[in-house]
Amino acid sequence: MRRLYSTFAGGWPGIGLLLMRVVLGASLLLRANSALWSNPDVSTTIISAFLTVFGLLLIPGLWTPLVGALVALLEILQIMTIGGDRWVTVLLGTIGCALAMLGPGLWSVDARLFGWKRVQPPPRKIRANS
Repeated sequence: MRRLYSTFAGGWPGIGLLLMRVVLGASLLLRANSALWSNPDVSTTIISAFLTVFGLLLIPGLWTPLVGALVALLEILQIMTIGGDRWVTVLLGTIGCALAMLGPGLWSVDARLFGWKRVQPPPRKIRANS
């Protein structure tokens, strides 16, 4: 899993990635929730269920590159099949694609699970010359 990430950005870039994850996850949850309450057909229900799961995974930053790529693919599918406001779909797909390429950032579950670990060697014992 570590090969999916180039770095876990901290500082301002990490805060930017955190904001991207939270906004995309909340938007996916909001759109899926509104679609599920409008008496949808079976295909819309399945897509909305997937988007709900993806939103719940993106907010804490778990499996971000994989989930971001899947969000981008589902949004492309929605552009081609479902009418309505396509610019929102394009925007969410673009953010998902960007997160798939950039990674989750330092403040994420992925960084805690798959981040670089610092290994401290034990202190050297000094031998007395005898």
